[in-house]
Amino acid sequence: MHLFALGVNHTTAPVSIREHVAFHSESLSLALRDLTAHRPVKEAAILSTCNRTELYCNTDDPQAALEWLAEYHRLQPSSIQPYTYTLNSHDAVKHAFRVAAGLDSMVLGEPQILGQMKQAVKIAENAGTLGTLLHKLFQKTFAVAKEVRTTTDIGASSVSMAAASVKLAQRIFGDLKPLKVLFIGAGEMIELCAEHFAAQQPAAIAVANRTLDRGLQLAQRFDGQAILLADLPEHLADYDIVITSTASQLPIVGLGMVERAVKLRKHRPIFIVDLAVPRDVEPEVGDLDDVFLYSVDDLAQIVQEGLGNRQLAAAEAETIIDVRVDNFMHWLETREAVPTIRALRDHADRVRRHEVEKALKQIARGEDPQRVLEVLSNTLTNKFLHAPSHALNTATGTDREALEALIRQLYQTL
Repeated sequence: MHLFALGVNHTTAPVSIREHVAFHSESLSLALRDLTAHRPVKEAAILSTCNRTELYCNTDDPQAALEWLAEYHRLQPSSIQPYTYTLNSHDAVKHAFRVAAGLDSMVLGEPQILGQMKQAVKIAENAGTLGTLLHKLFQKTFAVAKEVRTTTDIGASSVSMAAASVKLAQRIFGDLKPLKVLFIGAGEMIELCAEHFAAQQPAAIAVANRTLDRGLQLAQRFDGQAILLADLPEHLADYDIVITSTASQLPIVGLGMVERAVKLRKHRPIFIVDLAVPRDVEPEVGDLDDVFLYSVDDLAQIVQEGLGNRQLAAAEAETIIDVRVDNFMHWLETREAVPTIRALRDHADRVRRHEVEKALKQIARGEDPQRVLEVLSNTLTNKFLHAPSHALNTATGTDREALEALIRQLYQTL
């Protein structure tokens, strides 16, 4: 078994690269089956968030998995290779533990990643691409994340993306009460953002979504209204703050749409936070006057607030993780020895059955049972000790000394 973790994240690749290798949750099952069916990949799980796309694999050829990642997204492998990482065995296990514990996140200690990883594992289980190795890895990963959360203050003073969006809006506008806020999408991230902005009591809240029912369900929680995403061009100019996070594979807020909105607003500033990967807003929108456009990467500085306290907790968490990684690697090394142990036992059992059959036939012929058992025990002893005895007798020099020490250890003799 060969465990690898590979992919890209916010520390190795900008959002302009990450968005090209992101997976929509609805396509993950199909992608996993494709990966394991046509590549030398025995097991696989894919974690795809706004900050990372990672493949956790049981494979002998991690390069083939990276090539698949590029080809699946219709990219040349060379176009993403400078941004990718490949972690093997011990490093892959430690990486999984750190990701789940929030130590590898843009927001140190943020809790959302654990739920995202659990969802990724659930999808892989349903797709049938998890085996013994990855199942054990993620089972241990979630246990370690829970231990870190309950025994350290890693989540204390953590500024989420949602909270960072509010702070940034306040820096630009000051008081948010006179402003109107539009949320595009109705997923978990938008829900978190809506809760944070609603606490500032803005003048109006609206949710734009592909389906009106789902948008209305979220909007009503905050005494807001809902509009169809298709009607967004007609309403965009009404809002001062726009927060967007959808699963669209293509931008849904284009340059022309925003240009028209700015003109209708008579150049009153509009603040846009694009939390989606791939991005919901065309990057060129950020070049417009009176438009403040921020992506997930742009919020990095704000989310570092409170970092000092969390870094102390992170040091404690790293210690916990190092111990748990060693435990997992011991289990993994034990698993790797299973075929040899099984073969050794099978060999010994064949010898035992053969000699027992001979002994039973001798007893059936009327021979003395006591003498038959004595012969049986001597024969088994000689056969079981023949291989180590022969190896020891034929070895010379330092090989003989090493073999003798090993045999003493195995048989616990003086």
